[in-house]
Amino acid sequence: MAKEYDLVILGGGTGGYVAAIRASQQGLKTAIVERDKLGGTCLHRGCIPSKALLRSAEVYQQSKNAQQFGVTFPDVSVDFTKVQNRKNTIVNQLHNGIKHLIKQGKIDVYQGYGRILGPSIFSPTAGTVSVELPGGEENEMIVPKYVLLATGSKPKALNGVEVDGNYVLSSDEALEMNELPKSMLIVGGGVIGIEWASMLADFDVDVTIVESDEKILPLEDEEISKEMTKMLTKKGVTIYTGTKLLTDSLDKSTGIQIDIENKQEKRTLTADKLLLSIGRSPNTVGIGLENTDIVLNEHGFVETNKYYQTKESNIYAIGDMIGGMQLAHVASKEGLVAVDHILGKHTYPLDANMIPTCIYSKPEVASIGLTEKQAQQQGYQLKTSKFSFSAIGKALIRGETDGFVKIVADKATNDLLGVHMIGPQVTELISEAALAKLLDATPWEWTETIHPHPSLSEIFGEAALGIEGRKIHG
Repeated sequence: MAKEYDLVILGGGTGGYVAAIRASQQGLKTAIVERDKLGGTCLHRGCIPSKALLRSAEVYQQSKNAQQFGVTFPDVSVDFTKVQNRKNTIVNQLHNGIKHLIKQGKIDVYQGYGRILGPSIFSPTAGTVSVELPGGEENEMIVPKYVLLATGSKPKALNGVEVDGNYVLSSDEALEMNELPKSMLIVGGGVIGIEWASMLADFDVDVTIVESDEKILPLEDEEISKEMTKMLTKKGVTIYTGTKLLTDSLDKSTGIQIDIENKQEKRTLTADKLLLSIGRSPNTVGIGLENTDIVLNEHGFVETNKYYQTKESNIYAIGDMIGGMQLAHVASKEGLVAVDHILGKHTYPLDANMIPTCIYSKPEVASIGLTEKQAQQQGYQLKTSKFSFSAIGKALIRGETDGFVKIVADKATNDLLGVHMIGPQVTELISEAALAKLLDATPWEWTETIHPHPSLSEIFGEAALGIEGRKIHG
């Protein structure tokens, strides 16, 4: 006999399990269908493992350059097996924590592949979920009042450069490398590509980036992109922008050999391995969407309203599979909004201008709101201010003085439109900027906020003073 639930969630990643916990807390009988492990891409193949590797790379570089702090080591080397073991330990600890939270919330977990059925003997509307269990067992039917789709995404493929797990890797395979290559060609200069480039360069890997856009980090403020280009080049990374990969020329007989072409030249690149990092595609195939009235947009993402409700009023969708800002913290918030909407509670739709974004490279990048170019395109008359970490005492103490904070404000109203940062610890500092945006703070109010000295956060007050033409230390 089919089991009944108030809410069934397809996908136990960051968005799915957070939504499940909220639903259970609110008294909904809830189940998760997950084909792999709770925690999803973020925990097992994305955010957490990649940041663990980035941290190891950072510590390695700090150790190599410790003499600037008066500390010397006779020899510094990387034991990549131990690096990977540390990463796996962190992932396992967090995975166990999620399993505990799910058990504590009395949320049922079905380990299998879930598919949505159309109207049937189980329900007059689409939404019954058939769970394909491992080991060839008979499918289990579960009948929910509501369904939340949170199946996430996978690395995007490129015709002619198929991932083989040996010479051509996606981020999934790269995270499981047993040893570091001597050289890596990274195709794609977006967030994932830049994090990998930074990490591998810090591990002393020879890195080359090929990006089809005219700049790396094309969604960031132009000044951030330029600074990152400068800093990666300083690390020894070779960067080709506005460049096409000639996939027909790929030769994997002795590593990677492939031709590239741009307005200036055509040349052949060689590397031990190639990392394909050109974005992510939604996991929408094979989950039964064809049995529903759910609509996909031209890019294959599920269409929803602002509360994440699909064309099937009892089916919601969140996270990477709906496009937008494909970030773990966005998926979690979307899940909370969807559950509150199911419960009939008043909820505020997400505003993209209020969502902070982070890049965990070295240097780090963080931003919120409109870039200078976006603000200009929307018709704003602007006031901007930029302040360098080189004038901040705590940055000098840390030995990390590269980078800056840039504030973009509306000249007419003095409203804060955007904050863009590159430099030490900016992925932590951005939360202050996010709070300023939420509270609709003006740069003047930021100048009146007392920041402790010495601290990296002092840079906000200085940058805000610049909007008023009143910099103290600049």
